[in-house]
Amino acid sequence: MLKYNKFIDSGETEVAKTIPYTFKNNQGKELSGKLEMPDGTPKAFVIFVHCFTGNKDFSANRRISRTLRDHDFAVLRFDFTGLGNSDGDFSETNFSSNLEDLRNAYNQIKEEYSAPQILIGHSLGGAAVLTMAPELKELKAVITIGAPSSTQHLTHLFEGHLDKIQDQGHSEVEIGGRPFTIKKQFIDDIMGHKVLEKVKKMRRPLLIFHSPEDETVEISNAKDIYTVAKHPKSFISLSGADHLLTKAEDTHYVANVIATWCDRYIEDEQVLTEEDPTSIDLKKTS
Repeated sequence: MLKYNKFIDSGETEVAKTIPYTFKNNQGKELSGKLEMPDGTPKAFVIFVHCFTGNKDFSANRRISRTLRDHDFAVLRFDFTGLGNSDGDFSETNFSSNLEDLRNAYNQIKEEYSAPQILIGHSLGGAAVLTMAPELKELKAVITIGAPSSTQHLTHLFEGHLDKIQDQGHSEVEIGGRPFTIKKQFIDDIMGHKVLEKVKKMRRPLLIFHSPEDETVEISNAKDIYTVAKHPKSFISLSGADHLLTKAEDTHYVANVIATWCDRYIEDEQVLTEEDPTSIDLKKTS
């Protein structure tokens, strides 16, 4: 069981609640989060990582987090630097700084409560949790939703702007109907990350959700991730869902599946290693 008693024996009646939660990034900027706490001792702590240019309060993020709370998981969702209610300048951020924000969130929850055992990432947030997972020793499970298999995938959002970014160092790009300044440093950074190489080293149970109708991140990305990942790994097709999971029934389905799937792993004290016979590359056994 999770060693956690921060709210136990307080003499107060415990109720499920959403708690405002802040922490600092590497530059001392305050990042804004919300911690969904169940009405008792959490089974495990979870961090939910939002999509590119998204934020913690997107409907899918909120619904999934609260449904998991109803299953007795404590879930932190937060805004990356320069997005949502977090301080900082988005144009100065990149995928590497997103990873640092995630690391800071993880360490803060670990220090105040207990090490998060589960990471969930949506879209580029999925690439972030896949990249970060190999270095987090206490991590028990990883879940991606509509995740790209490479950070270079993002360049399609900047088509028609790449030459200007290269020549002038920046360009204003409209993403999801909102303007964002994309700088050359951002492009240079995403070109340097190799997500699939991290997946090969992850050695954690992996659950992949992806819609075959996803028009933002093609389902072939899920195939790429699944192919290089070691077992245990699972893939679930979200037929009929869009990339942002705008339909409530899709988010509740995803959250309920995550809760059931994670129960199998959070009580297991074992962490898979390359030598472990249950960490299998099927291509090597055929």
